[in-house]
Amino acid sequence: MDGLNKPSIRTALSSVPVSGIPRFQAFDLLATLVAVVRTNGTVVFANAALEDALGTSRRTIEGSQLPDCFTEPLILQNALEGAGSNEFAALRYDAWLRRLNHEPLPVHVVVAQTDTPGEAIVELLPLEQQAKQEREERLIDQAQANKELIRNLAHEIKNPLGGIRGAAQLLQMEIGKDLTEYTQVIIHEADRLQTLVDRLLAPHRRPHLVGDVNIHEVCERVRSLILAEFPKGLKVTRDYDISIPDFRGDREQLIQAVLNIAHNAAQALAERIAAGNAQITFRTRIARQVTFGKQRYRLALELHVIDNGPGVPDSIKDRIFYPLVSGREGGSGLGLTLAQTFVQQHHGLIECDSVPGRTDFKLLIPLP
Repeated sequence: MDGLNKPSIRTALSSVPVSGIPRFQAFDLLATLVAVVRTNGTVVFANAALEDALGTSRRTIEGSQLPDCFTEPLILQNALEGAGSNEFAALRYDAWLRRLNHEPLPVHVVVAQTDTPGEAIVELLPLEQQAKQEREERLIDQAQANKELIRNLAHEIKNPLGGIRGAAQLLQMEIGKDLTEYTQVIIHEADRLQTLVDRLLAPHRRPHLVGDVNIHEVCERVRSLILAEFPKGLKVTRDYDISIPDFRGDREQLIQAVLNIAHNAAQALAERIAAGNAQITFRTRIARQVTFGKQRYRLALELHVIDNGPGVPDSIKDRIFYPLVSGREGGSGLGLTLAQTFVQQHHGLIECDSVPGRTDFKLLIPLP
């Protein structure tokens, strides 16, 4: 067990009224499992998330011994005693939480003192959820680093490219026609690199045009474009929740983001398209009380782009949103980078879950 300074929940607790249960009601808004306990282990308050996880009512939990909910109760008992005797301000360790009619749940336990003597907060973060949050934070940090890298690299390439192309044009006017094919190669390659640089800089140059967006109109536009390019052997199915409201966003950016993902999927499905059994599914859902991008949202749009292709190669799974990383020979490696950039400009995030036979790109965007 390691000591930890974790002021956020303690501060939240001390900032609410101290008279009765309303003091703890803010904890019901948290996705993590939280109990307020006396240092003898008696539960004073259990939030809704803990109630759901244990599969029993709050009334049953409150007044019971929280250590008895763990496979190794003595560890929590010792931690609470340490908190009560001011041995530490906060402490964390991993444990297994017993659940009614379910297998024990692996959790990360944080025990923290409150400003009330003889009282402690026990926060339980399911290890799967903790790993998900850490993965999302890495994606956000990675996207920010990518943006800076792309912008700086593109400008460094752009300036000498103009000089190379101009010099090649001047040289072409001075030499004989039998050598112009070489200057044409220089000019052509300079133009190709210029196009690549323009694509790298595109999301940072174009203004964010905000308007009302219907996500199903976005999906239908992408669906028509994909089927126009791959008219045979590919089925694009719809699984829509039509209750999803319009939201404010840049329609063209979102079309481009979804198109980049769907187009990658279609290209990965080449063998299945040839066999006539390729499939891409657009699925929309509303997610409630979700946390991503280091923030918690009451409602969010979930758009899944699912294909039945071979899956993302293991060698690039952790790098698919990096610029210039592609699993396809001849690919530019920019499609997913730009898609992530466009979605993050809507305060959202793209996640990928891929195994052979099923790849699911999930776009998460907050809803009003």
